Amino acid sequence: MYERKIPLSLNCGLDLIGEVLYGKWKIRLLWFINEGFMRPSELQRKIPDASRRVLNMQLKELEEHELISRKIYPVVPPKVEYSLTEFGNTLIPVISALGQWGDDHEEHLRTVITKRLEK
Repeated sequence: MYERKIPLSLNCGLDLIGEVLYGKWKIRLLWFINEGFMRPSELQRKIPDASRRVLNMQLKELEEHELISRKIYPVVPPKVEYSLTEFGNTLIPVISALGQWGDDHEEHLRTVITKRLEK
């Protein structure tokens, strides 16, 4: 079983949001689920750089944090779909604002990221 090496800190809103959204693909997963990509295979196609295992782990964590819900259909083969919860929907304007900020500062961000990678 996983044991945390760094103690959990939930002292402020930034700590809380970091705990819930920490993970390379979580913000993208939330965004794509909001756009209607609900099946795990659809999400895998939208994020091909992520392994299936990591996506499944992050989907499980988003579900545990009550940002998404999972519906399993009783068919063969099993069919699973994810959707945003009402709570998860409250994050979409925040994610949209972050994306817009990234678009507005795209050139500068690309420059500083590239410069850092060249070191």
